[in-house]
Amino acid sequence: MNLDPRREIRALEPRMDPMTSQKATRLVLRTTVIAASVLALAACQSSRFAGGSPQPAVAASPGIITTTPLEPGLAAPTGVVEAEPLAPPPLDSTQIVATDQIVSDVPTSPQVAAIQTPTQAAPRVSRTTFVGTWRASEPGGGSCRVTLSSTPSLDLYRASSAGCQNEDLGRVSAWDLRGDQIYLYRQGGAVAARLSASPGSMSGALSRSGAPVALAR
Repeated sequence: MNLDPRREIRALEPRMDPMTSQKATRLVLRTTVIAASVLALAACQSSRFAGGSPQPAVAASPGIITTTPLEPGLAAPTGVVEAEPLAPPPLDSTQIVATDQIVSDVPTSPQVAAIQTPTQAAPRVSRTTFVGTWRASEPGGGSCRVTLSSTPSLDLYRASSAGCQNEDLGRVSAWDLRGDQIYLYRQGGAVAARLSASPGSMSGALSRSGAPVALAR
């Protein structure tokens, strides 16, 4: 008689009650859930303590701001921005009033109108101004007399000299006023001297020699 060994093994295995098997499965599941909850709670507590510790604060450097590099093609900033000083505090109203009082107390100097003194016009000269006898200083150092007359002589006026050593002055016979200059003429109509004239004096030079000559009252 042949016997099947698998059947004999199955016959020897103890048979488990179905209710007992379900209870065991529930117990295993409950234990697994409890273990997973405990592990999750422990992980949360550890992460809380690890993340709640204060990090050391990094003190920022005052007045310096570091900028990030710009894209290529753009002007790069200097990287350091200096802090500008704050504006001065507004003035107190009492100080402003005091300043106004100080300014108002300063006496203002009276404005003096500029007085323009009229310029005196040069005295008007005419032929009659020079009519009379003049003392002539000769080039050699001597002196003589020259008389200018108001008597007409053709288109000139008569003149004469006395005691003059100089030939040109000794031969003066006429004179005339042209502008502010006196012309002395010799006999024959040649110019003996040309003088710049003023009411009290005349000075100039002899025509031929160029020597200086002066006439005074």
